[in-house]
Amino acid sequence: MGKGQRSQPMYSNEIIEAPQDAGKLASSGVFQTVPASSSSLLGHNDIEYGSVAVSAPAETKVQTAPKELPHEKPHEVQDIPFFTLMTTYMSFLLLVVLAHFEDFFGKIFMPKQYVQVRVQNGYAPMVSDFESMWSRHVYARMRDCFNRPIGSVAGGHVDLIDRVTHDYNKSFQFTGKLQNVLNLASYNYLGFAQSEGPCADKVEEAMREHGIAQASSRIETGCSKLLVETEEMVARFMGTEAAIIVSMGYATNSLTMPSLVSKGCLIISDELNHSSLIAGSRLSGAVIRVFRHNDTRDLEKQLRRSISQGQPRTHRPWKKIMVVVEGLYSMEGEFCNLHKLIEMRNKYKFYLFVDEAHSIGALGKRGRGICDHFNVDPREIDILMGTFTKSFGAAGGYIAGSKALIDHLRVNSYAAVYSEAMSVPVLAQVSSSMRMIMGEDREHALEGQQRLDQLALNSKYFAKGLKKLGFMILGDPGSPIVPLLLFNPAKMPAFSRECLKRNIAVVVVSYPATPIIAGRVRFCISASHTREDLDYALEQISDIGDLLMLKFHKDVINQDTKKLK
Repeated sequence: MGKGQRSQPMYSNEIIEAPQDAGKLASSGVFQTVPASSSSLLGHNDIEYGSVAVSAPAETKVQTAPKELPHEKPHEVQDIPFFTLMTTYMSFLLLVVLAHFEDFFGKIFMPKQYVQVRVQNGYAPMVSDFESMWSRHVYARMRDCFNRPIGSVAGGHVDLIDRVTHDYNKSFQFTGKLQNVLNLASYNYLGFAQSEGPCADKVEEAMREHGIAQASSRIETGCSKLLVETEEMVARFMGTEAAIIVSMGYATNSLTMPSLVSKGCLIISDELNHSSLIAGSRLSGAVIRVFRHNDTRDLEKQLRRSISQGQPRTHRPWKKIMVVVEGLYSMEGEFCNLHKLIEMRNKYKFYLFVDEAHSIGALGKRGRGICDHFNVDPREIDILMGTFTKSFGAAGGYIAGSKALIDHLRVNSYAAVYSEAMSVPVLAQVSSSMRMIMGEDREHALEGQQRLDQLALNSKYFAKGLKKLGFMILGDPGSPIVPLLLFNPAKMPAFSRECLKRNIAVVVVSYPATPIIAGRVRFCISASHTREDLDYALEQISDIGDLLMLKFHKDVINQDTKKLK
């Protein structure tokens, strides 16, 4: 039974054959170049994109990707100071106690402010006071740090629309002013979020030729020539037989997974998978089990136990088993253990679903994502998912795989049958940016590769800079997402506001998006950032770290420096 889990087809009336032993990819290792100069291919006055030029490398190094990532947590997480850990727990406990205290007396002395959480005319409240306590007493205190409106393209720099509050973040008033800030908050990894340039010109041409939208689902009259051509390009880019495009990134997961698995199937999911994967798993009706983040040993335990015991109560063999992971985890900046996952897939015969929302376009020397980064044949993965909202500066997502799989999704996936087809401007943005990455745009044949190289250099430079300053950061080397741990809930709004004072836009993240003690600021690095931008950010973040006492490894670094001297 353990060897026969894939004998059931991935979907009804179709059989997916096990991938043949295709040849290894021609290239191997992670491409590294010497640091780039500050000269810009598009000019220094290009605020939207910034510098993309890479100086001619004096030496090209080939580094073999690790076959297996460590199972243990990163060293930085293991070294949390006891005082920091205790004060973080005490801070959250104090917030909860004060929230209950305020609600108890508020309902007595200020009943009008609690109308929305009380029974009114026999109707129960939409949200109870306990359910809304977190948003009313924790999120409300730092509401000014989120949903900041912008007034320009979200490139390397962005204009924030200034606003003020006079009632403790309950409402905001616009001042009419704009504040130009360094953008370390957007997923604009390759800098394609632009209002001018070759991609913007292609979008304008496509709108003049094809209009704005088809006003229909693709299964009716929304399957345009541009859509078909873009899907074929995505398949070539991913190295798979076929691909299907969905107009919304979240729906690419949540509305596709129910057409792949159903009742009698098993989904084994990483505990830190994205909300869209969780929603799709629940909609499918399959049994869901969770394994510890990036821990393939725990995954193997789950597999062995599930295969040996079978379905609950009946103990019949599972119809299908699907393991769901992400290529690059957006809150941790960590890569999945792809080599080990493929080894286990071949051993236990489960289907492997890899979400490449953040890794596609941002990892690998050719920008092909996690498979390119680890030099893995994409055909060894059953379902490859990704989005266009990050590296491509567009919207929507895709599913890539075998032709039989994609043909099934075209007529069975809710996203393909019931949702609208992707609009013309978005399709044009996707195709033009992807052509540049692939080097198929003759007028800009080198620009795509320059952006990829610049992103890799910027990511490593910024992460190393934070480590040298003594900050506690997460993530694997080369990740464009660099989380810096803040821990204490009071330090999250303080860090965000201090960055804004210094004209830097960042995103702070806390529970429930992260573990309760692991509040963090998440820096998103882009190819549009110049070396001067990153140096300025590191300088200001260092000052903020001293102010908020965030340099937990400063003493260790000082000791190492003394030893070297």
